[in-house]
Amino acid sequence: MGLRERKKEKTRLAILDAALELFLEQGYESTTVEQIAGAVDISPRTFFRYFTSKDHLVLWFHDHGEEIMLETLDSRPEDEPAFTSLMHAVRAVLHDIESSTPDETERFLKLRRLLDDQPRLVGLSVARGATTERNLVEAVAARRGVNPDEDQLSHLIVAFASCAMRVGFECPRHDATVPEITRRMAETIELAERSLRPGWDR
Repeated sequence: MGLRERKKEKTRLAILDAALELFLEQGYESTTVEQIAGAVDISPRTFFRYFTSKDHLVLWFHDHGEEIMLETLDSRPEDEPAFTSLMHAVRAVLHDIESSTPDETERFLKLRRLLDDQPRLVGLSVARGATTERNLVEAVAARRGVNPDEDQLSHLIVAFASCAMRVGFECPRHDATVPEITRRMAETIELAERSLRPGWDR
């Protein structure tokens, strides 16, 4: 990153950290954008340069994970089976979590606590995840040279990968540590790969 990009990222993370603290201290619904902006000593107008809404703060992690997966898919060999490529993309997300700094790990755990306390946010998270799945279907279909609106196999490939991620993330108890979560996710990825006959995704 250049100096300007590093400064912007520092501000983005400061907003995110302040918001998570306020959400957990006084409740999500009770926290306003003005309060979040004030905690970081910026104006609400500046806040909206980084996040489109309060909900976007919670869903920003989806943006990050989707970006990692799409970039990884784009970098895989063209002749590689689609599900194999997608599992590499899932492992890239896992690696990103495993290589997190202490601050990044703390943000991740705070977000899990917030989602445990806010059923409405879980619904938003599921909806955002559905958008990621649609984008992955388009990427997988493009690799396979088919129409994503007509090819059921591309949808099934993404659905299997998404289920593996969901089981890996959600099966640990709500107070699980990050190493426990990543270990479970890695085990689930391997289980999914063992459960499918080679060549099924051709």
